[in-house]
Amino acid sequence: MAQHFLLSAKARTLSLAKVMRLSDEDALATFKAIRWANNDGQPFCPKCGCVAIYSYASRPIFKCKGCEAQFSVTSGTIFASRKLAIRDILAAIAIFVNGAKGISALQLSRDLDVQYKTAFVLAHKIREAMAAEVQAEEMSGEVEIDGAYFGGYVKPANRKGQRRDRRLLENRTGKRRVVVIMRERNGTTLPSVHKAEGDAVQMVARTVKPGSTIYADEASHWDALHARFLTKRINHSESYAEGETSTNMAESFFSRLRRAEIGTHHHISGRYLHSYANEMAWRENNRRVSNGEQFLMAVNASLVHPVSRQWKGYWQRRTIAR
Repeated sequence: MAQHFLLSAKARTLSLAKVMRLSDEDALATFKAIRWANNDGQPFCPKCGCVAIYSYASRPIFKCKGCEAQFSVTSGTIFASRKLAIRDILAAIAIFVNGAKGISALQLSRDLDVQYKTAFVLAHKIREAMAAEVQAEEMSGEVEIDGAYFGGYVKPANRKGQRRDRRLLENRTGKRRVVVIMRERNGTTLPSVHKAEGDAVQMVARTVKPGSTIYADEASHWDALHARFLTKRINHSESYAEGETSTNMAESFFSRLRRAEIGTHHHISGRYLHSYANEMAWRENNRRVSNGEQFLMAVNASLVHPVSRQWKGYWQRRTIAR
């Protein structure tokens, strides 16, 4: 029997211990090498692109000779205005990518010895950077689509006569949402979040190229796709697959997201469900990539992503709102 990829030596190319042993200078050099890789690791101005810069001896910042703007290695990135040391950010990303089923903010706060609020925002910034890599303009070929409910909770009553069927619409809370997944066979995974599965029909029609083959269950709202695509439907009440007709790859994504919800986070707010769905799509797309490569991909995605409008100053805005 072939060895599972995650159990092989090829899957383990990242050592968290080595990351934690980095000096401040080594961590800064690592960030510079990744952010400015297209300039041999040498910094250039993020505003005007000028390569002629000064380096300050007293602080790890730079000044552009052209526009005279001052900047650091994280200026203009998702980690702009950071307070954590660069080594701690690298360690956070290493811990994050090593969590096959995700990592909770509580565990991250303990591992880094930071406040829960700090870990919560840091984890969501990494998810936002990952989401930018997940988004695809078009999908083609053989595409599986399916939907599943996540988030929210209806507490079951103690007595049998008082229990409610949590599958019915009137017994769902407004926090519960449907994650609709589009997944190319042997390709990319693209999730979206909606109030109902049928709300995703138009998005599927826009995203999947005409002439593609769509595999779906027999839910009536997918009937609208017949005119645009070759559709193959599976009746899940009868079987999970009929020959090549199945949505098993879409279901495997839901399995990963469900395990993250139940086993790691325990509760996912509908407000942030899209962030967790995109994180799991990124993990699913890169499941055959070593953790060292995943680490470099996540760091690079964070450094090319602009300042987060959602997460920068998140807790200050929350405090004002109260």
